[in-house]
Amino acid sequence: MLDGANTAWMMTSTALVLFMTIPGLSLFYGGLVRGKNVLSVLMQCFALTCLISILWVLVGYSLAFDDQGYGFIGGLSKVLMQGVGEDVLWGGIPESAFALFQMTFAIITPALIIGGFAERMRFSAVLIFSALWLLLVYVPICHWVWGGGWLGQLGLMDFAGGTVVHITAGTAAIVAALVLGNRRGFPEQAMMPHNMTLTIAGAGMLWVGWFGFNGGSALAANGDAAMAMFVTHTSAAAGAFTWMMCEWIRFGKPSALGAVTGMVAGLGTITPASGFVGPGGALVIGISAGTVCFLATNFLKRTMRIDDSLDVFPVHGVGGILGTLLTAVFASNALGLLSGQLDIAIGSQLGIQAIGVAATLGYTAVVTFVLLKLVDALVGNRVAEEEEVEGLDITQHNERGYDL
Repeated sequence: MLDGANTAWMMTSTALVLFMTIPGLSLFYGGLVRGKNVLSVLMQCFALTCLISILWVLVGYSLAFDDQGYGFIGGLSKVLMQGVGEDVLWGGIPESAFALFQMTFAIITPALIIGGFAERMRFSAVLIFSALWLLLVYVPICHWVWGGGWLGQLGLMDFAGGTVVHITAGTAAIVAALVLGNRRGFPEQAMMPHNMTLTIAGAGMLWVGWFGFNGGSALAANGDAAMAMFVTHTSAAAGAFTWMMCEWIRFGKPSALGAVTGMVAGLGTITPASGFVGPGGALVIGISAGTVCFLATNFLKRTMRIDDSLDVFPVHGVGGILGTLLTAVFASNALGLLSGQLDIAIGSQLGIQAIGVAATLGYTAVVTFVLLKLVDALVGNRVAEEEEVEGLDITQHNERGYDL
């Protein structure tokens, strides 16, 4: 039967997750790029919200959640939302509410990838790549984990998207950064965020929206949702504070950029574990996220000199991997104050989690590489050098983010 309380919570969570992309991620990313490219990032996030929504209605939802598939991808019985009527339920909530909630996850995942190629990719290439990537990467992996596919059947624990969202987005971002190459002048030329006020405002929206992201994944207004929100907040706070301390020790001063980046690392890392762990485990996960993702970011930028423009892989990719593996540890109810909610064998579950990480990372990397090469042959991935110098706001959209 329809549960009104659960339905109301899912509709609220859906709004919160959409709020994460527009305006949350838009402002977060927009402030991090240079002033000549701020509008291009906002436009990419906004346009992808529209594009992915259309594709999800047409075929994405069916391929992800139709259980008439073959373990790898779903069937076509729900194309154009066929059969998803007002009276059709998914558990105790309308299936339309479930489908819309999942749509917001499908929207934010390609939007996260923007940070890997920011300031240098053609707008037409962004749209074509993102459409193909949704259908050929996100949708199959979503089905593997949440739609009745082989990883879900294997027993992979991913409450809200460590593999489906964060590992896929992070992996795709670093592959895109490698295929497109570094921005002109990187790493010799400093490319500082042009407006940290925008970034911190967007970060606050992401933090609040993440309550819907993780809490809504319980699909009910119950204790699981409440605990998921509790541990989400705990990990975000621990991740932000830890990153700030690492930066203070390493460079002598804490920065606002470091604090908000650590917050996102804490949020991404707790995501797969959020429905299974307790506050003690969440605290450890957040501290681990702040430390490990800080080290990964510095290694990628300073040692490897890879221009993942907005640190998508070291924050979301590494955070997603770390969180997915730590889920097997802190979900166990045998750890005293750090115990989670489940009676599981940590060793065997850790093996399952590792299989999920490896399969998600490997599949995403290969298909993303092929798609980028295909899009490059069709329209060209990267803007011309003079266009990059002038900025994407003018060259791609004939507008400016600011007119001062």
